[in-house]
Amino acid sequence: MKIAFFDTKPYDKLTFAPLAEKFGYEITFFDERLTPETAAKANGFDATCSFVNDDVKAEAVQTLKDGGVKVMLLRCAGFDSVDLDKAKECGIPVLRVPAYSPDSVAEHAAALLQTVNRKTHLGFNKTRNFNFNIDGLMGIALVGKTAGVIGTGKIGKCSVNILRGFGMKVIAYDAFPDKSSDIEYVDLDELYARSDVITLHCPLFPATKHMINKESIAKMKDGVLLVNSSRGGLINTEDLLEAVKAGKFRGVGLDVCEKEHEYFFEDRSNITDKDPVLNELLQDDRVVLTGHQAFFTEEAMTAIAEVTLNNLKAFIDGAELVNEVK
Repeated sequence: MKIAFFDTKPYDKLTFAPLAEKFGYEITFFDERLTPETAAKANGFDATCSFVNDDVKAEAVQTLKDGGVKVMLLRCAGFDSVDLDKAKECGIPVLRVPAYSPDSVAEHAAALLQTVNRKTHLGFNKTRNFNFNIDGLMGIALVGKTAGVIGTGKIGKCSVNILRGFGMKVIAYDAFPDKSSDIEYVDLDELYARSDVITLHCPLFPATKHMINKESIAKMKDGVLLVNSSRGGLINTEDLLEAVKAGKFRGVGLDVCEKEHEYFFEDRSNITDKDPVLNELLQDDRVVLTGHQAFFTEEAMTAIAEVTLNNLKAFIDGAELVNEVK
């Protein structure tokens, strides 16, 4: 089997190349993202492997079909980068990695929470210049506070455990609550009103797009800490910026953002036409944004490669495609 691997980074080669050799697969690594303009590079390949910021519109899917691609592999959990209706029409299964290291993502969310709460990023910037004045670095003790977890899938449940470890009272919202768990579920309005910390762990669907907006922010406590390590589109960035400037949040920790498709996983430090809303948001000391790195651990990268290539093996063997996106 020949795999056209798109949006390649050095760390992808380190994990995928040795494992592909064991499976007997031939991988050709392309630096370019998989888009309608680059899809023809996969002509003659059996499979493609793409990532969260690729742009596999209907036109790209048709090009893949015409070029002989039989299966699309996503080395990520998110699948909103692919036109699934077109893939179904073309008879191309789309196989993803639904969970590779939920603990890694939840741990990073906790790191963001502690960073924006205890202002370790600002303390670091001070002390590296030999400024040991701690004025302006005061945070709050999390023990005894209430954390609201939105989304209690695998990552959300890991987050619940971590927050409980901090001594926090945890409440949660999920469209499909796990009634067999000991998690206290409430509706969103109650979660917004009661939570000192709100952390997002839900997928991006039409129903969840911009769920954090001017109206929902108004329902939150003043001084709330907000963390998003799920999908950037869950938050209306303009409304978030307005609330940050108004002093609504004690801190905001983000690993994702609406505009990440244009910037993330690349060095964009030299560009001059930065998105003005995102740029202004990042100038505020209360906001910390990391570049979609919550998943990025050795354990997660190994798991991603193993699941992705086992997905292909299942397709070849005619086995049940347990990770197919329906």
